[in-house]
Amino acid sequence: MRFDIVDLRLFVAVVEAGSITHGATRVHLALGSASGRIKQMEDTVGVPLLARERLGVRPTEAGHTLLRHARTTLASIQRMTDDLDQFAHGLSGTVRLLANTNALMEFVPIPISHYLVEHPNVNIELEEKLSHEIIGALVEGSADIGIVAASADIGVLESFPFADDQLCAVVPATQDVFTAVTKIHFVELLDYNFVGYTAGAAIQIYLEEQARELHRRIRQRIQLGNFDAICRLVENGVGVSVVPESAARRCERTMAIRVLKLQDAWALREMRVCVPRRDGMAAYAQQLLDHLIAFGENGRAKR
Repeated sequence: MRFDIVDLRLFVAVVEAGSITHGATRVHLALGSASGRIKQMEDTVGVPLLARERLGVRPTEAGHTLLRHARTTLASIQRMTDDLDQFAHGLSGTVRLLANTNALMEFVPIPISHYLVEHPNVNIELEEKLSHEIIGALVEGSADIGIVAASADIGVLESFPFADDQLCAVVPATQDVFTAVTKIHFVELLDYNFVGYTAGAAIQIYLEEQARELHRRIRQRIQLGNFDAICRLVENGVGVSVVPESAARRCERTMAIRVLKLQDAWALREMRVCVPRRDGMAAYAQQLLDHLIAFGENGRAKR
């Protein structure tokens, strides 16, 4: 049974795209050629690798097995290529980094900017995901490094401390009801209108989960994409919100808001950097991992 590298890259691309057409485009193959290769792979195995559905394709049980081996094989080949290429051209490649909302907006920019300046031939694909989604991507091999909440089940992944993520409440400085308040429980905030986060943002989903635990709902007035904009609307009396303390303190210096300690235990979260296996990473990915770990160890991520 023989599959070449093009076959493996095509199959991974088709599964990730959920479509033979889009998968073929990703690996720069004509649709007819891609379909022929998929059929030849299935004929070689003797069973279907893809289930054809009305809106696309999905891997069969055999397809999932091939996908796992294909990703492992391609990653190994890429590591070999990268490690040899550095002798001629220096480190080069792309690292896929996944992080939750708070890590992405408050902590990640500093270490990755230092890394990118030091490694001009390396690119980073950075994407926001929920912690459990990040763990799944690392396990299946579709991501290189992830930053997740320590409370998540990381299973067999290797993990390292990265940052302390303290959530707090922000309220209008002009609202009399909060004048003498320095700390508050989340359930008390739920009595007020909220300035929330864009639908699908990891922190928004996390807060909605906490509200459901209390058998309550968050009363959203508006949803925005960054902490500064959220704090600005809080300042103008639109509602209250929950943001990382680092962002809240920064905005507090220039905006008429008050920062209240959120007394719920879940408001303090440790974030960890996770990888499937450190010694299996390409050299440039290991160096990014080292930057992230050093950021946490040096205390720059501690708020």
